[in-house]
Amino acid sequence: MRANAGDLARTALTNVVREYPHHESHWHFEGVTIPAPRLSHPCFYGSFDWHSCVEMFWVLVRLLRHHPELVPAAEIRATLDEHLTTQALAGEVAFFSPEEHRTTQRPYGWSALLELTFEIATWEDPDAARWSTALRELSEVFITRYLDWLPRAAYPIRYGIHENGAFGLSRALPYARHLADNGDPRLHQAITETAWRWFGSDRDYPGAWEPSGADFLSPALAEAELLSRLLPAPEFADWLHGFLQGLADRAPATLFTPATVSDPSDGQIAHLHGLNLHRAWCWYRLAQALPDGDARITAMVDAARDHTQASLPQTTGGSYMVEHFLAYYALLLLS
Repeated sequence: MRANAGDLARTALTNVVREYPHHESHWHFEGVTIPAPRLSHPCFYGSFDWHSCVEMFWVLVRLLRHHPELVPAAEIRATLDEHLTTQALAGEVAFFSPEEHRTTQRPYGWSALLELTFEIATWEDPDAARWSTALRELSEVFITRYLDWLPRAAYPIRYGIHENGAFGLSRALPYARHLADNGDPRLHQAITETAWRWFGSDRDYPGAWEPSGADFLSPALAEAELLSRLLPAPEFADWLHGFLQGLADRAPATLFTPATVSDPSDGQIAHLHGLNLHRAWCWYRLAQALPDGDARITAMVDAARDHTQASLPQTTGGSYMVEHFLAYYALLLLS
């Protein structure tokens, strides 16, 4: 962490105020002009796309909260103060509230915002208390969206990009638990029930089919990581054995082999750097979730190391197609 924190903070500080290039999907209505990113998103207009911008704010908050001595703390606080205001976030609420946006950023962006909210809401800091208050209404929008969507979502989305259901639920779960601990169990109940309904009976997952060419998430490992949060270690060990057999023998081999990124300037191929860091994070998480002495732990830790070495050095200083999002996955891993 000490060797990477400064570069990660500088990358995030640069990206959150970089309005262009920008990517966003829009509904088009006759006679209605699509406004500039900063007008649609007064807070989260940078970092190429909305969800990546939210992730970069999480990077800033996480580093400032846990490693203030390693980062430009005063500059980060000033940036957070400028963006995480009631007025700016009211603009975000206005964007996401209309019916035509009820599926926008589902679930990846929703969960990124709830992850940011959790990081701030659980930090005893005067500035964080103010930012948390400003975020509350936007967080409620996405909580309401989740509570409406999950009971109707009969089937999971398993592929390794934004719509992946397991990663979305995993990122939202800490804030859901925080809400439950403070008297509102609705989101936690909905996430838990949905996770079991989607994934609880999965067996013999075809992990050898991974990766796809634009993955930045491992569908297999994302699902296992989510279930590791919901089961005691002995029960999780049994579930994992039925889900992915052969892990102690490093099978399927493709899950233990870092993805090759042939062109980091290609926005889709560049996703594979994210896949490597997501896999590394998942392998560490799974190793920690298993009972001590489990024969699979050594293979998992080795795989985590190999995937980290493949893509962590690419986090900063390269193509914007990598740099606009990879710092989030790097800090997720390093945390």
